[in-house]
Amino acid sequence: MLLIGLTGGIGSGKSSVSARLAERGAVVVDADAITRELQEPGQPVLAAMVERFGQDILAADGTLDRQATADLVFADPAALADLNAIVHPAVGAEIARRLEAEAGTDHVVVLDVPLLVESGRSDLAGLVVVDVDPEVAVARLVEHRGFRAEDARARMARQAPREERLAKADLVIDNGGSLQDLEVEVARAWAWIEGLRKG
Repeated sequence: MLLIGLTGGIGSGKSSVSARLAERGAVVVDADAITRELQEPGQPVLAAMVERFGQDILAADGTLDRQATADLVFADPAALADLNAIVHPAVGAEIARRLEAEAGTDHVVVLDVPLLVESGRSDLAGLVVVDVDPEVAVARLVEHRGFRAEDARARMARQAPREERLAKADLVIDNGGSLQDLEVEVARAWAWIEGLRKG
């Protein structure tokens, strides 16, 4: 297994990059997707969240109301710490399980984690950072994901600074341009990954 880290600030387009790497044959282990799976109705993580934060974090159909949860925890550091204490260990365990399942293979495994730089993982063959101007990221989050601009900026403020991510990167994908530009960037990244594989 060749383990490649993929990270970037919120709104950088990490998911677009990981989807294109998957098309090229990478196995993507996506921390955000795992988090959403673990927060589905019937999962222990969601039950623990409701126990801590109450029914107000649920939508009428019993699913997690992400905006209500964000409104609750992002204004309250203690609540955010409690949320992280519920969610992060469960996500970490599931990531570990999926990596273990790939350990004996010759696959390129892309570990797609928003806070990868902050986590200090040392088992990566390389770290790819998706980079975009923070104001472009805010505009995308507002336009495509329905964020409020102040929410987007608040979440960015809790991630590693852009400069720190770029300093740790082995390869940077610039996602400031068009989708065609991104295709070129991902092709370059895949060629680099293939080089690591042969090396």
